[in-house]
Amino acid sequence: MLPYVAHDPRFERLVIGHVNLEKLFTGCRWAEGPAYFPAGRYLVWSDIPNNRMMRFDETDGSVSVFRSPSFNSNGNTTDRQGRLVTCEHFMRRVTRTEHDGSITVLADAFEGRRLNSPNDAVVKSDNSIWFSDPTYGIDSDYEGQQSPSEIGASNVYRIDGATGAITRVVADRVQPNGLAFSPDETRLYVADTGATHVPGLPPTIWSYQVKGQALGEASLFATCPDGLYDGFRVDIHGNIWTSAGRSVFCYAPDGTHLGTVPMGEIVANVCFGGPRRNRLYICGQTSLYSIYLNTRGAV
Repeated sequence: MLPYVAHDPRFERLVIGHVNLEKLFTGCRWAEGPAYFPAGRYLVWSDIPNNRMMRFDETDGSVSVFRSPSFNSNGNTTDRQGRLVTCEHFMRRVTRTEHDGSITVLADAFEGRRLNSPNDAVVKSDNSIWFSDPTYGIDSDYEGQQSPSEIGASNVYRIDGATGAITRVVADRVQPNGLAFSPDETRLYVADTGATHVPGLPPTIWSYQVKGQALGEASLFATCPDGLYDGFRVDIHGNIWTSAGRSVFCYAPDGTHLGTVPMGEIVANVCFGGPRRNRLYICGQTSLYSIYLNTRGAV
C-alpha cells in the first residue's frame, strides 16, 4: 500500500513509490516546530504542553531532551549562520540560540506592548526574521500562560537582520500561523487558523507579494477541506508541503493540490532534512514521522 495518494500526475515525480512513512518517536502532547541542523545531522522540535524541546539524532535514531524547560516553545527554524531561532509562548518572545549555547532575545514587544505568543518563524536571505504572532499561547495555561493581548490583534512581523528593528508586515489575518517564502523569495505564504476563534471562518493559506522589506497585496492560495493548515515548508520547485488536518498536502505553486500523505493524527508542522534535504520530517500531534521524497527542501 502506497503511503500517499496522488491527485495530479506531477505528484508522482515528487515521491518514491516503495518508501515507508516512518514513526521515529511518540510520547508528545503537541509536537511542533521541527528544525534541521545539517552540521550535526539532527532535528530539534517542540513539545509545547510538556514544556520541552526534543532532539532526534539522524546518525543513530536516538531521541533525547534538547531543552527543558523550553518556555513552551512552538515554531523553530535555523538562520543562515546555522543558529536556532525559536518562538516561545510562555515568554512571548523570539530568541536565537548562539553557537556557544547562550540565548539572545530578538523580539518580545512591538511599539512598547508585549507580543501575544510568537508561533512560527522563517529567515530570509537578507538575514531578516519574519514571525507570526497569534494568541494561542495566551489563550490558556496549556501552551503558555493565559493573559490578555496587549497589542489587541494578531500580526506578522519582520526583524531586520542588521539593525534588529521590528516592523509589522501583515495585519489583515485573524490568527496568522505558518510561514514560508517561495524559493525565489518573491512570495510569502501565510496560514490563517482563525477558524479556532471565528466560527465558520475558512482555514486558508494566503500568498503575499514580497516588496523588499514589506509585503504587497494578498491573494488566496488554498482553503483546507477538513481541519486546519498549520505549519508548512517549500521545496526547490516551489511546491508547498503543508499540514492539513490529519494529513500532509502538497500544493503546486499554481495552487493545484498535487497529492496527500495521510497521517492518521493531526499534523502540526513539517520541515526538510537529511544530507540531501530530501527527507520530510513531520510533527504529528503525539509523534515525529519522516518520509523520503524525490524532491529537496528549498534553502
